[in-house]
Amino acid sequence: MEIRMAKLTKIFTSKNKKEVRAVDNVDLTIPSGKLIGLLGPSGCGKSTTLYLIAGLLRQNEGQIFFDDEEVSEMPPEKRGIGLVFQNYALYPHMTVRENILFPLQNLKVEKEEAKQRTFEMAELVGLQEMLDRKPKELSGGQQQRVAIARALVKKPRVLLLDEPLSNLDARLRLQTREEIKRIQRETGITTVFVTHDQEEAMSISDEIVVMKDGVIQQMGEPQDVYDFPANLFVAKFLGNPQINVFDGEIKNKKIFIQDMEVGKSKLPDQPVKIGIRPEGFIVDSEKTSNLRFDVNLVETIGRDTTLIIDMPGEEKSILDKQSFKVIVDASYRVQAGDLVHFTIKPDKMHLFDFEGNLLK
Repeated sequence: MEIRMAKLTKIFTSKNKKEVRAVDNVDLTIPSGKLIGLLGPSGCGKSTTLYLIAGLLRQNEGQIFFDDEEVSEMPPEKRGIGLVFQNYALYPHMTVRENILFPLQNLKVEKEEAKQRTFEMAELVGLQEMLDRKPKELSGGQQQRVAIARALVKKPRVLLLDEPLSNLDARLRLQTREEIKRIQRETGITTVFVTHDQEEAMSISDEIVVMKDGVIQQMGEPQDVYDFPANLFVAKFLGNPQINVFDGEIKNKKIFIQDMEVGKSKLPDQPVKIGIRPEGFIVDSEKTSNLRFDVNLVETIGRDTTLIIDMPGEEKSILDKQSFKVIVDASYRVQAGDLVHFTIKPDKMHLFDFEGNLLK
């Protein structure tokens, strides 16, 4: 089931009559059978977009299509959607079996068929041995899987997930997102997954849609969006640690940070914002590079070591200092206070103008 949005706009009006464009003229096509992550900070419009697809909110302008069928004015119960919220929304007095079965009873599905479909869904989410338990007897991850089974048992055309993992601890979040990906692949259902967590979105999604202020900033396969950000907002939003951003300039086809050359460019001379991923630095063991810094702090976690470096310049208070992070292999031994020389991987450096637009 392909989902297509054309010029979709949702406007909210505050108490003081100020209009907020939560979704602003969005054109978006979600391919059939794919899991798409809507990603962005709080207030970017991702959940509003999901609720417009679901029919829980009515758009001010634009259209929504499921394949060739326009559903813009169709009520939620007619759209054939399965919706899962972050708070599970299970009935505490019902068993797992009864919770999954409930939508089929409302649809007046024949008893034997409903029973069979309930068991199939419980089996799909790995809860067939827990059908007689109450929600309070389940872990958070298990409760969320019940909610997914309840959404899928209706055989919806589209599955919508609104921050389904945000109430889980780190371990359960990892397990449950793997389960969601497995379930989506096994069912082949078109799925929209809303999250503010970039790691979740990148690990679970076939494609991600990065939003800001109700506007789509970029859509693509997660690694492509990470490697080739469309603008500075996308570059800064994706990546942990965050991309390092320096004030620099292009002069005589060379790129400089302060007076240190960091690369080449065919662009004309101009001031630029230079984004360099933490993993984009290469330690120059020969110490021939003029890109060199004193290491302030060293953090070694597992296979990676993170170097925290203060930008050289005039003396500033600790809170005002501009620092950046470099990730190197943990086998490289370095201590705080060491002077380290670097070169830059060209594909990990991006140039932007001072409005945040990518320079090509």
